[in-house]
Amino acid sequence: MTSVVAPALIASVSTPYRGRFAPSPTGLLHAGSLATAVGSYLEARCRGGEWLVRIEDLDPPREQAGASEHILATLAAFGFEWDGEVVYQSRRHRLYREALQLLAERGLAYQCACTRREIALAARPGVDGPVYPGTCRHGLPPGREGRAWRLKVEPGEVGFVDRLQGYYAQDLARDVGDFVLLRADGFWAYQLAVVVDDADQGITDIVRGADLLVSTPRQIWLQRCLAVTTPTYCHLPLLVNAAGEKLSKQTLAPAIDPGRAAAELRLALNRLGHEPDTACQSVAELWQWAFANWRLDQVAPSPVAV
Repeated sequence: MTSVVAPALIASVSTPYRGRFAPSPTGLLHAGSLATAVGSYLEARCRGGEWLVRIEDLDPPREQAGASEHILATLAAFGFEWDGEVVYQSRRHRLYREALQLLAERGLAYQCACTRREIALAARPGVDGPVYPGTCRHGLPPGREGRAWRLKVEPGEVGFVDRLQGYYAQDLARDVGDFVLLRADGFWAYQLAVVVDDADQGITDIVRGADLLVSTPRQIWLQRCLAVTTPTYCHLPLLVNAAGEKLSKQTLAPAIDPGRAAAELRLALNRLGHEPDTACQSVAELWQWAFANWRLDQVAPSPVAV
């Protein structure tokens, strides 16, 4: 596991800024994902840091054919320039296996035989679905085989100061329960993969959408279990439709048009509290203005209607 966690273990207040944008190829980039990319890119560049791109392609049944290539082409059309090679989670299974093995050896992870239906019948509601009731925490029930792997959590507050949303905390034992690391269908859970990847890539600062705020205490707990450094977090406001729903593939958010890159980039900056000069007409001019004028404190933390 040393190869997985070494970059993050040496992080400190003097560590150069390293950010990332990590889209999932379950759909094409829409206005919400563009705003997140713009915010994370500007934070990285305006603080003299690196900006990496990682494709989170660990859920093949939900992925859209050709989406990864389209996402990268769209980012390039909008003038984003990332550092290093694009990382694909689908090529990093070894790192996730090593992390799970380490957690299991430390007695922090265990196999779970429960089905979703069984959990739903026995659990109470939590902040992000049913709270796992701990059925398999002390061993599999007689005659049952493990289907998934879970991480043990303990009572007590896990909190952090978000750079935009302020202080946020959960009691994971009360609000979430022991959470999944390896799913019953054999696919790695987002929580494990994102923590392992951020540590392995030495990510120091995470800027992403506010829909992931609720996941952050779980990720911080997992970082502690793996003995890796916790990055700083900044959760940008969600873009929502007229019904108040987050823009997403599920809410039929249209893909952004690379042919309208300048207009879409201007809209993204507006939605992040910045109004470029009307003289800025090209993508290059808009980026030049943004690099000179970006301020995180101008971004409102609440959802933005589009």
